[in-house]
Amino acid sequence: MREKRTEAVHKDAEGLDRQTPETVLRLLAAAQLEAAKSVHEAIDAIAEAARIAAGCLAHGGRIVYAAAGSSGLMALADALELPGTFGISRDRIVVLLAGGMQALHHLAGGPEDDAAQAAREVAAQKLSANDCLISLSASGSTPYALGALEEARRHGVATIAIANNAGSPLLQLADTAILLATPPELIAGSTRMGAGTAQKIALNMVSTLMAIHLGHIHDGYMVNLQADNAKLRDRAGRIVSAVAGCSPEEAARALEQSDGAVKPAILIAAGAANADAARRLLEDAGQMLRPALSRLGASAGSRQNRA
Repeated sequence: MREKRTEAVHKDAEGLDRQTPETVLRLLAAAQLEAAKSVHEAIDAIAEAARIAAGCLAHGGRIVYAAAGSSGLMALADALELPGTFGISRDRIVVLLAGGMQALHHLAGGPEDDAAQAAREVAAQKLSANDCLISLSASGSTPYALGALEEARRHGVATIAIANNAGSPLLQLADTAILLATPPELIAGSTRMGAGTAQKIALNMVSTLMAIHLGHIHDGYMVNLQADNAKLRDRAGRIVSAVAGCSPEEAARALEQSDGAVKPAILIAAGAANADAARRLLEDAGQMLRPALSRLGASAGSRQNRA
């Protein structure tokens, strides 16, 4: 059997325990940077995954993450931030972790071998062709990740796999395969390190590009964020001011009219008559802010010409 890259011994591992703390840390930092580079070779697959995920959400579907161990933690970190960052409804995001949510307190290894449990959990979600499943496994052969993906395929769900070993079963089974060919870990098999870092980067890239496709990002601003604390309310005001080109006071008034929704507030600050008019503009533009702003500008120009 060919040795898995994620289990191989790193070239700098010999005598690691006899090195100075500073040397060990330099080696660890270098290994993380090297692992992060693996995403560059996966750009095309990551782009396809983002397109699929955006399409599912745009058509009323859900994104389901399924993973075990460190990969599950990477998936959870990505999933939990989607509502606050991009305004994606929480009921459109599902996270399936081997061992359930109690794994957040005790990350036991046994549940990752239970492919049947993964299949049951996917089946319980009653997925449809509008949904997509992202299954993660550093080795690419974790039974839980495989069981979830296989069950999703049986329901006609679009499947995306992220793994760190070329030719692994998970990548071969998925509709879209994202190979992150990270080098061997400095601590052999400890995929919470380089492999986990690369997975987190790839997930960030998928979800960010997905948000761009959905119109939730404008000139690098999070225009669909949910401002539910002081920091985000302040950020929302700065976004409205920057995009609409208005004063902070005008931005605050626009946000008050839109009940804190950033996109409508930008349109109000840019000249929309009220929140209802702003929302109609967004609806006509498919929730895309840039064309909504263009329509608002064209409408204002028409009124000026008639005057």
